[in-house]
Amino acid sequence: MCELMTISAAIAFTVAFFAAKRRGAPTGALFTTMLMFWGAALMWAVDCVANAMDGEGLIDLSREDTVLGAIIVAAGVAVFAVLFAVERCRCRRAQKLAT
Repeated sequence: MCELMTISAAIAFTVAFFAAKRRGAPTGALFTTMLMFWGAALMWAVDCVANAMDGEGLIDLSREDTVLGAIIVAAGVAVFAVLFAVERCRCRRAQKLAT
């Protein structure tokens, strides 16, 4: 389940990144978070394939795996919030110095 959750988060942040890029908004926090989720999705994909090669199911739908996926998504969103806040502070500080 954590594989499906990280792929969903990666797709959501990818869509948000390209939408922000099209608008011309600062996208550093979105880009970093997008790459983090794609990295996590790739890591979980390798884990799922390795488990399938060992005879287990391809995707684990257990409660523990769902909780793990929720923790991963929450941590990624928390990192995004911190990066976004830092990015905003830098933009405001630069605007104050320019005036």
